[in-house]
Amino acid sequence: MSLLFEPITLRGVTIPNRVWMAPMCQYSADVIGDQVGVPNEWHRTHLVSRAIGGVGLILTEATAVSPNGRISAADLGIWNDQQARAFAEINAQLAYFGAVPGIQLAHAGRKASTQVPWRGGKSLDADDRLAWQTVAPSAAPFGHLTEPVELTTEDIAKVVADFAAAATRALKAEFKVVEIHAAHGYLIHQFLSPESNKRTDHYGGSFDNRIRFLLEILTAVREVWPAELPLFVRMSATDWLTEERGLEVGSWTADQTVALANILSDYGVDLIDVSTGGNSPGVQIPVEPGYQVPFARRIQNETLLPAAAVGLITEPEQAERIIEDGSAIAVLLGRELLRDPYWARRAARELNAEVGPRVPSQYARAF
Repeated sequence: MSLLFEPITLRGVTIPNRVWMAPMCQYSADVIGDQVGVPNEWHRTHLVSRAIGGVGLILTEATAVSPNGRISAADLGIWNDQQARAFAEINAQLAYFGAVPGIQLAHAGRKASTQVPWRGGKSLDADDRLAWQTVAPSAAPFGHLTEPVELTTEDIAKVVADFAAAATRALKAEFKVVEIHAAHGYLIHQFLSPESNKRTDHYGGSFDNRIRFLLEILTAVREVWPAELPLFVRMSATDWLTEERGLEVGSWTADQTVALANILSDYGVDLIDVSTGGNSPGVQIPVEPGYQVPFARRIQNETLLPAAAVGLITEPEQAERIIEDGSAIAVLLGRELLRDPYWARRAARELNAEVGPRVPSQYARAF
């Protein structure tokens, strides 16, 4: 039996296998008119094709909880009902083909208001009609991006409320999993890391203060997200900066990630989606196949929460070993699923396994 293709149940949701699609921004929403942040035919085709391809859980791209939470003007959002209705139509198709629909809720913070990557990814000019003021825990820019405005405590409360409102809309849109994006240098990660959080109030300084923002978001989301549905958190396990500067004054580290994960189990979190980096430009990351798996393994071994692994997982046997040796309970594929939407079905053949979701009748002759 292949463990990669065993179903797994989290709370009241059964996911048909352990091959999951990582959130990947498409930067393809319309940017003018009344369709801003609304998923369109590109997103429908992109997501549904992976469901037909056998992926068990499909997480949308980072979906903004407010207009100024987008990375670019072409990002998806779920701050209004029109967006939620468009998601619901797509989610009905994902469920029809046997995949579980999940959404990643996000706020980009100081990494917002940028051009799409293939146009350079730089900050939009201040006089660009699509630009907006970025915000962050402190007025410290990310690299050469525009300097953000420091959030007030009232602003922070508004962002927390935005996450809860987005989760409420996600429920109406028939999502079965919500993931809170606390990684890759976006707003929550900016609060977690002392590299970007220079505050002197109760949201900055000590470890307990820096994690406060995330805990408030999780508390607010769990109040509206049903107890029978899972709640994930994506975390960057390390900033990949030197850890010799100490846990309280340097950067975000693997030890702090483990410490936080041990707390998150008390806040209704069901799984940690383990990635790394993104909060400091120019960092040297030792990229190699499965380079982030050891961080997932630490969550598995040192906390009460399960982990999902992501990062240069490309081969079926590699993915099978990650599950088999207990490094993670699932793997999240990103670029590999862009290259091959049917990776899960190919992997099942190579591992001599039955893949759920079922093969559509129209494609059965090929399997």
